[in-house]
Parts: sequence; structure tokens; C-alpha cells
Amino acid sequence: MDTRAAGGYVVGPGSVVSGQDYAVVHEAPAAPLPGWLADLLAPAPLPSQTPVTVPLATDRRGAYLRSAVTAEVDKVTGAVPGTRNTALYRAAVALGQLVAGGELNAEQVAAWLSEAAARAGQTEHEARNTIASGLRAGANRPRTVAA
Repeated sequence: MDTRAAGGYVVGPGSVVSGQDYAVVHEAPAAPLPGWLADLLAPAPLPSQTPVTVPLATDRRGAYLRSAVTAEVDKVTGAVPGTRNTALYRAAVALGQLVAGGELNAEQVAAWLSEAAARAGQTEHEARNTIASGLRAGANRPRTVAA
């Protein structure tokens, strides 16, 4: 069993790897998983899910932007395992469009999304790269808010 990272796999009888069939060579019950190993393999608990604060102007334009940012942050913090990186990327693209249109500050957007990603259980390195990539993609389609 590969326990090194997401996407690992288990190979057993009936599996075929590089054209070779795996077969049982010694019929015996599987050994129980040692408790110390189970503890190491258990996922880390998620941090508390407190809301990310998004302070922006209080006029209609600011209210729209606050709503847009909050919706994207909520998508990131609410993403289930296996979809978190995609949710973060999509949020960065959407908000990157508003950054490119001059509506939001790139550093502030990156900070909001980084905080949301951390609360969702993503590593800082993974989040930073995903956010940067999403902001670059969003920059290709600038979006502004009507006055």
C-alpha cells in the first residue's frame, strides 16, 4: 500500500502492473495495522472554520465586490477533500479577473485566498502556487464593476 501521498494505491490479487498479474502466493489473513501506524496515517484535524473577514468599501460597488470575494472564499473553505485545489484555482481566476480590471488588490486577494486555503487544510506552498497560477489566468480576462 502506498501511503506517501494523495493518489497512492493498493496492489493485490487481480491487479495487473506492467503486464504482470498479482496473485496470492501464501494464503493467510492480513496482519492488523499497528496503532502507531494508523495514527501516522490519520489526516490532520482541520483548523476551526471561522469566517474570513473581507473589509471593503460600503457603497454599492464595494458591496458587490465584498459579495464576490466572500462567495469565492466560501467556495474554498467549503470544498471537500479532493476538490480543494480546484476550488482555490477557480476562485483565484475569478478574483484575478477583478484584479486585472483594477477592482481589487492582488496582494489582498492572495491573502484572503491563502487564509481560506489554510482553513480548508491546504499547505501554504500548494496554496501559494495555485493562487499565483489562478491570478495569472484571470488576468487574461479583466473584469470591472459598473459604477
